[in-house]
Amino acid sequence: MPLYKEQGIVLRAIKLGESDKIVSILTQGSGKIRAVAKGIRRTNSKFGARLEPLTHVSLLLYQGRNLDTVTQAEIISPFRSIRADFELIAAAETMLEAADKVAEEHERNVRLFLLLLSGLRALDERPLDPEAVAESYLLKLLSLSGFHPSFSACAVCGTPGPHEWFSAGQGGIVCQADAEHDAGRVAEPAVRWLDGLARADLMAAGDMTPELQTRREARAMLFGFVEYHLERRIRSFALLAR
Repeated sequence: MPLYKEQGIVLRAIKLGESDKIVSILTQGSGKIRAVAKGIRRTNSKFGARLEPLTHVSLLLYQGRNLDTVTQAEIISPFRSIRADFELIAAAETMLEAADKVAEEHERNVRLFLLLLSGLRALDERPLDPEAVAESYLLKLLSLSGFHPSFSACAVCGTPGPHEWFSAGQGGIVCQADAEHDAGRVAEPAVRWLDGLARADLMAAGDMTPELQTRREARAMLFGFVEYHLERRIRSFALLAR
């Protein structure tokens, strides 16, 4: 079995047998991998907390037929600030889960890795509004996946906005003439808020805070759009919306 080095962010871990775990890791060079961490659940494990979700790690692995095996792991960043605050954890969990849904096993995606790393670093700086960082991250993830919603012009005919209708299935805001049955009315402040988050740097997004009603409406639009186009339910959305 060939031995290889990687760096990655631990997305999740599940128990395997009495003392092992299978960890899912988004790596920089090998895409998402699943690897066995043997003996990690023992009190004297050499891994300790190095392979807990929400950890940036340097890895040495054996490549297996179905699952790789972690032989060494060293922490690059534990993101301690995030772990100390529930609101930051909720935002980070949303990022991890969304990345996990998008990433393909053993399919290199450096841009996705760097986006997730940038998002976690922004949260680790304890921003004023962690939810805004997570929402900005989701919009960038959509763009990276080829599903960027239209906020400035009708997604169907291209007529410049503002428009009062939004449809996940049609790709964003739509004019009244093109709005289909699934389109819903939206207020302009919610559309402007999402457009601003899409354009903002992740570090800067954390300094942006909308009115409560604007956030509620924008969040409903964004969450629906994400789940529609990724064709996955994102369970962490419930944490972010608390």
